[in-house]
Amino acid sequence: MKIAIVRDMWLTGFDAPCLHTMYVDKPMQRHGLMQAIARVNRVFKDKPGGLVVDYLGLADQLRKALADYTESGGQGKPVFDQEEAVEAMLEKYEVCSGIFHGFNFSKYKAGSPKERAGVVPSAIEHVLEQENGKDRFMKAASQLSKAFALSVPHEKAIAVRDDVGFFQTVRAGLAKTTVGGGKDEEELNSAVRQIVSRAVASDQVIDLFSAAGLKKPDISILSDEFLAEVKELPHKNLAFEVLRKLLTDEMRTISKRNLVQSRVFSEMLQRTIIKYQNRSIEAAQVIQELIDLARNMREANKRGENLGFSDEELAFYDALEVNDSAVKVLGDETLKTIARELVETVRRNVTIDWTAKESVRAKLRTMVKRILRRYGYPPDKQEKATQTILEQAELLCNDWAA
Repeated sequence: MKIAIVRDMWLTGFDAPCLHTMYVDKPMQRHGLMQAIARVNRVFKDKPGGLVVDYLGLADQLRKALADYTESGGQGKPVFDQEEAVEAMLEKYEVCSGIFHGFNFSKYKAGSPKERAGVVPSAIEHVLEQENGKDRFMKAASQLSKAFALSVPHEKAIAVRDDVGFFQTVRAGLAKTTVGGGKDEEELNSAVRQIVSRAVASDQVIDLFSAAGLKKPDISILSDEFLAEVKELPHKNLAFEVLRKLLTDEMRTISKRNLVQSRVFSEMLQRTIIKYQNRSIEAAQVIQELIDLARNMREANKRGENLGFSDEELAFYDALEVNDSAVKVLGDETLKTIARELVETVRRNVTIDWTAKESVRAKLRTMVKRILRRYGYPPDKQEKATQTILEQAELLCNDWAA
């Protein structure tokens, strides 16, 4: 439901915190007026407040209703001073403008659609080049959006709305590269809804790949062609963020099926990110490290096929610490046999709530140790391997139960 037309009564029983605009064309007073205002003024997710469009001139009645509300012990601010919102908006606007000092984004406001789209990757690069630029800009732009939503249709808000639209678009593009994501779509929409105007265009979908000049890849493949394309991007900081986002998404997938691989690749990515953040190596070298990591991840995905394993068997095979010199002496065929037997043992003994029952865990632990001993797995390595195998089993059992 997008619009509700109310004739009578519904206002006193209708509860919709996400309601952002109310058009009033019927006389109301006292508690009825306060109940109506209460439907639109409450904070909800990224909605900082609501807008009442008054066709009748209810200001006097609202003042009386507020007096009754206060005398009755009501707390909080059911309405706000728009001048305060405008002052806060201009403050955050200056912060965002300062971050873009020396950057010409006039083509975004007056150029063709192609020219407007071309400004975005350069703007993102401009932010990323600055010390702590992304965090500072994301925070300031978010605060600007909220204050702007409360400031329209004030003339000072209308005067800067084109610039606000640009800042919001850049923030949306940056959010696409931010690991962990956010609530940007809701936040931007809450601001856009306040203005019936073409000026704020931040609700458009920002495709990071097309903005950066890339063909959208199949993330699970990370092909050499795509990696070469990333390497040649002129905006190196943006290229780093694109790769980091893709690799983090891929690791999230790996972490659901292979504990050991996930840990190894996560540590490698974290080391590279720290180098990037500390500016200890050049951006081009950081990108090369991420490309190498992507290729390692791609090769790791093929190992199961080369070994004749299913994903589950490969995960347990890796949990056996097969690269440890003491373990290698068992031989590859023996390790493969152990991995396959572990999968079958876990499958036979899995229950939906096995991770919550210590008795079941203890039973499975005993079975795992028995298998390791039977095949001559090094005694001093058994405890650590058993723990890793149980953690891997929990991952797979969660997947099987789902």
